[in-house]
Amino acid sequence: MKPSPITASVDYETDGVQHGFLRLPYSRDDAAWGSVMLPITVIRNGPGPTALFTGANHGDEYEGPIALFDLARSLRAEQVRGRVILVPAMNQPAFAAGTRTSPIDRGNLNRSFPGRPDGTVTEKIADYFQRVLLPMADLVLDFHSGGKTLDFLPFCAAHALEDAEAEARAFRYVRAFGAPYAMRMREIDAVGMYDTAAEEMGKVMITTELGGGGTASARTVEIARRGARNLLIAAGILDEAPDVRPSQWLDMPDGDCFTFAEEGGLIRFCADLGDRVQAGQLIAMIYPTHRTGLAPVELRLRRGGIFTARHFPGLVKPGDCVAVVAEEVAPLGD
Repeated sequence: MKPSPITASVDYETDGVQHGFLRLPYSRDDAAWGSVMLPITVIRNGPGPTALFTGANHGDEYEGPIALFDLARSLRAEQVRGRVILVPAMNQPAFAAGTRTSPIDRGNLNRSFPGRPDGTVTEKIADYFQRVLLPMADLVLDFHSGGKTLDFLPFCAAHALEDAEAEARAFRYVRAFGAPYAMRMREIDAVGMYDTAAEEMGKVMITTELGGGGTASARTVEIARRGARNLLIAAGILDEAPDVRPSQWLDMPDGDCFTFAEEGGLIRFCADLGDRVQAGQLIAMIYPTHRTGLAPVELRLRRGGIFTARHFPGLVKPGDCVAVVAEEVAPLGD
C-alpha cells in the first residue's frame, strides 16, 4: 500500500511535550501548494501505555475539542507515565466550517475507515489514523455530542461486542470516565466507523455523547474535562486521585430503541430528555407545514425506558431519527 501523504511535525518516540501538526498537502484555488493542518499534541515520559484522545470527528461537536485543547495546554510530561496523543480537531476542515462533514469533499470521517492514502482528503485522514495512530494506542477516547441535529443526555459509552472480555474491559473505563449516564451502545450502521476500526484492532474504545444542538454548555464541558483525566488515571498514565461521579447505566438492546420520522414537517415533542417513557407512548407529533387544518402525524415508542436522545432542529425530514430510548440496567464491567 502507498505511504500516507500526511507528515507529522512531532516525534511520537521523544519524551517531553510537543505541540505540532499533521500536515496533509491539499492543492486548492487559493493555495496551489496548500495543506490541511491538524493540530496535535504528544506528551511522553518513558515506557508505559499510550492513550489516543480525539475530538471533532464531526466538526459541529464541541465538548471534545474544548476539553482536549485545555488538556494539551495543561498536561506536563512529568505528570505522565507512558504517552498521551491528543488530536482536538480530528476532522479539521469540518471543525473550521462548523459542519458535520468536510466542506472539501463532503466526507463523513466517522464513516470513512479504513480510508485510503490516495483517496479524498477525508479518506487520507482516516488512513493515517488507521495505519499510524491507532496501532500505537492502548486506550482510545473519541469525544462526540449531538452536533446541530441531535441532543443527548450526557453519557459515556462503549459498544456491545462479541468478545465478552473485551466488552467488560471497555465498560470498566466507561465507569472510570464518570459521566452522569453510562451507555451500552448499538449503532444504526457501524460500517466505516473509527470505533469499529479501533475495536477490530483489539483496542479499548470509549466514546461519548455529551449534549448537542451545535453548542456546548458549562456542564457538558466539565463532564468532558473531568472524564478525560479520569481515563488517564484509570489507564495508569496519571498518578492522581480520580474525580469519578456515579453514573446511571443504560442499554440500547435492539433497533426498537430508535424512532424515525416517515413524514416531514414541524416536530412537537411530548416528553423531555431524561423522562421515563412507556412502550406505545406518544413521543412526538409532526405537523404538516404546507397548509393549515391538517392533523399531525403521531409517533409512538416501540420500547419503554429513559428518553435518551432527540432530534434537535424544529423541522424534520422523512428518515430522520427523532427519538432514542434506552433501558435502565445494572452497572456493567464488574
